[in-house]
Amino acid sequence: MNIPSRITRRASALFAAAVLACVLGGCSAADDTPTELADTGSVEQAAPAPDAPASSAPAEAETPDAPPEPTVEAPTVDLAAIPAYDGNPYVYVNDGEPVFTDDQRASAPGTEFYGELDDLGRCTGTFAVVGAETMPTEERGSIGEVKPTGWQMAKYEFVDGKYLYNRCHLLGFQLTGENANTANLITGTRYLNIEGMLPFENAVADYVQATGNHVLMAVVPLFEGDELVARGVCMMAESVEDGGDGVSFNVFCYNVQPGVTIDYATGDNHLDGTIEGTPLPDVSGAPEASAGNAAASSADASADTGKGTAEYVLNTNSKKFHVPSCSSVKQMKDANRQDVKDTRENIVNQGYDPCKRCNP
Repeated sequence: MNIPSRITRRASALFAAAVLACVLGGCSAADDTPTELADTGSVEQAAPAPDAPASSAPAEAETPDAPPEPTVEAPTVDLAAIPAYDGNPYVYVNDGEPVFTDDQRASAPGTEFYGELDDLGRCTGTFAVVGAETMPTEERGSIGEVKPTGWQMAKYEFVDGKYLYNRCHLLGFQLTGENANTANLITGTRYLNIEGMLPFENAVADYVQATGNHVLMAVVPLFEGDELVARGVCMMAESVEDGGDGVSFNVFCYNVQPGVTIDYATGDNHLDGTIEGTPLPDVSGAPEASAGNAAASSADASADTGKGTAEYVLNTNSKKFHVPSCSSVKQMKDANRQDVKDTRENIVNQGYDPCKRCNP
């Protein structure tokens, strides 16, 4: 399986102590109000009427408590305790050991939970028991209509795919098949998507496909104060049937882009001078980039999974893309035509749908 080199190894004890609190999971709602189950207790039998014969029917059995609905709560992490980005897209948290609650471990296969948006419209966290039953059976749909908090249009020539930001899925499309779920999409850099999150998503997907087993997985974005763009995401996962022998990790992935300075309060950005290059001009009318992990989605929001680039023709009016030889291209108005050389995944992530005639 394509698993990051230290995916099941422990990080240093020094770092573990600094970010021990960065554990995902819990049993509270998005507003941090604890979720409580109704106390059903035992079923009480009504006493027989004075003149009525006593019933011989057996007492009704007690109704077992239903397992609580799994939820997630934002980890209480002091971002100042997380090491500054030093060139590595992620760091291990809690010695790389995942920490799930008893309720989450009791969740049924196929369970998915997406926390409600907070008062600023920001994503709060996700949890799933990933398995074959949660994986997509259809091609991913458009997510271009979603504008997560802090969303900005920006292009740089040195960024993979050119677009600085992706619509990053917290739980990747390849794992849950979620498309335009606003509770699962954040504004994330291409670097976060591909270098940070995607290797871990791929590890989970490869394991499930190879074994048919299940994986507990939680992903929570971390925001500083009222900032609209997350500083990064905490990801953790643990394979169920083998107790974590197959997949086990707990990491923080940085929402950064080498060469670019990001204003996390607004999403504004500019060159930082560490990489030679210039922003690409005239991006106001450019197609919107989306994220994708896995098959391009979260990070499917992750997106390019290694397939090569090819020449395509975009119709900026209909939001369809074609191969250059498609008959529809000849009918396209010049004002709506845009010729590009890119990966299919990137184009889909930018909100374009494939032409049904040429099926690019």
